[in-house]
This record gives sequence, structure tokens and C-alpha cells, in this order.
Amino acid sequence: MAVHTTVVFTDLAGSTGLFESLGNEKATEAVTRLTRWIGEVIEAHEGRVVKNLGDGVLGTFADATDAMYAALEIQRAHQIRLARWPAALRTEIKIGLANGDVVEVDGDFYGDAVNVASRLSDICGPSEILSTESVLGQIEPFDGLRYRHLGQVSLRGRNETSSVCHIEWHEESVSHLMTMQASLPELEDAQEPILGQIHLQWEDGECTLVPHDMPVHCGRSADAPICVNDPRVSRLHIRFEWRGGAFVVGDLSSFGTWVRFEGADADVLLRREECILHGRGVIALGVPPTDETAPTVHFAITSTRVFRQAGGSGIAPLADS
Repeated sequence: MAVHTTVVFTDLAGSTGLFESLGNEKATEAVTRLTRWIGEVIEAHEGRVVKNLGDGVLGTFADATDAMYAALEIQRAHQIRLARWPAALRTEIKIGLANGDVVEVDGDFYGDAVNVASRLSDICGPSEILSTESVLGQIEPFDGLRYRHLGQVSLRGRNETSSVCHIEWHEESVSHLMTMQASLPELEDAQEPILGQIHLQWEDGECTLVPHDMPVHCGRSADAPICVNDPRVSRLHIRFEWRGGAFVVGDLSSFGTWVRFEGADADVLLRREECILHGRGVIALGVPPTDETAPTVHFAITSTRVFRQAGGSGIAPLADS
């Protein structure tokens, strides 16, 4: 029988580098201890650990609010732990949340919510939380919950797009609160012009773009605004868009696109998928960024909209520096 559940999927960013620097035995011990701790946090918030997946943990919650509290505690507590750990042990956590009907079979869970939570953790940057908007719609308001609405995002293996939000969990980012309030269904109407820009740099040029310039294509074609003349690059390889307060890159190519965020050990592979861009990083076209000859586009993002869920009173927009 199907049960409506909130699914939390965690994944470790940079665990491959951990094995390279520590060796198999010590790295396995470090990963096991970290995933065990994640499971303890999930259970402390009334969740259930379904299974460990190497460097990932799948958890389920009957209550979406409990799931969000668990995700926030995992990131905030782990950030404190990272400050005390030696550089070789620093492995960041990526978290995806989704909800929907799931079916339990022999102790495992199956359903679209499981797949969506897993895909969201895949496209997360290090130390990020991505959640479907439907999860936020079921959460009881509490102080300190802030997020950016990212709009409709395509996820691998799904024909339908998902409405996704980026959860702002850093406690020090609570600032610049404005007084205008809106309910969750009014969120789309609250998105007036936002100051945001993306700086792009490639072999033959560079440019700085703002939301009104979007969408912008990049590819081998001479007609592409960002032309990267390399046989491994498709004629129209990627598309940059501004959606729901964030810059998004989508793969249109035959051979795939890799996104490497600054400070991350693992790359995000896109094959006809999209990825939310943040901070700084590099996009490799057609071949992984580990290939020194890879055609690349470097990016740097500034200024995005942040939302804060105020206790009992809906959502208030925040200015983000």
C-alpha cells in the first residue's frame, strides 16, 4: 500500500578524494562513521533510515517539518565539525528532499519521491540542500527557514519538470529582512526584478550577463552567442537561463556537459539535464574537466533572491549580497 512520505537523500561530495588521500581502509572507516552519524540525526528527528548506499543515506519521514529540521541540522552541525577536521577528512554533504506516495517492499522504498530526492542530491553543490516546492508547502512555519525558489527544473529520468527550491541553511545569512509578506501560492507573483549577474569566460572571450539577457546559448555554431570552436562541442551545446531567481545551465549536447563547482571534488554530469549554478566554477563541454584539453566555460555568479519563512506568517523576500 502506498504511503505519503517525505524522502531525504544525502550524498557525500568529495568522497573519491578521501579514498585517494587516506587509502581504502581509513577512508571506508571515515565514510561509515559519517553516514552513521547522518542516520542518527535522521532518527533523532523521528525519521527512519531506509538504507545506506555507500556514501549516501536514504531516510523517510511521516512529517515534512521533521525532515526539514533534520536536513538543516545535518548541514549546520557538519559545518562545525568540518572546521575541526584536518583537510584530508573534509567531505561535504549534499541533500535532496521530495515527497509523495511511496511503496515499501522488503524494507526498501520505491516511488517517484525517492527518485526525485536522489536526483536533487545529484545536482546539489557541496553543502547544499535542494527541496521540491511541494515539501515546503507541507511544512509548518518555523523561524529560520529560508529558501530561494528556482522554478521548474528538469531531472534525469523524468519527463515532467520539478518545482525546486534552494534551502538557505547558513544561520549567518539571516539579514536584510524586508517587511513584504506572501503566502506560498503567491510566490510567483512576488518575483519582481532581481539584481543578478553571471560572468562567463571561455578561450576566445568573456562576457557579463544579467537576467534580461537570458536565454543564451553556447556551442560550436558560429551563430551561438558564446562560440566554442572545438569538434567535441555540439553546435548548440548548453543553454543558460534565468529561472525563479537563479541561473540554470541545461545540456543540449550529444556527449554531455560537466559542471565543477569551486571547492568541490566531484563533478555534476549533465546529459539532457539541468543544473542550478551558484558561486564559481567551470563547465566542461563534451569531455570531463579532468581532461586538460577540455573546452571549458568558467562562470561566476553574484546576487540572487532569498526567501525566509517567518514563524506563522508566510514568506518574506530577502536581499542577498
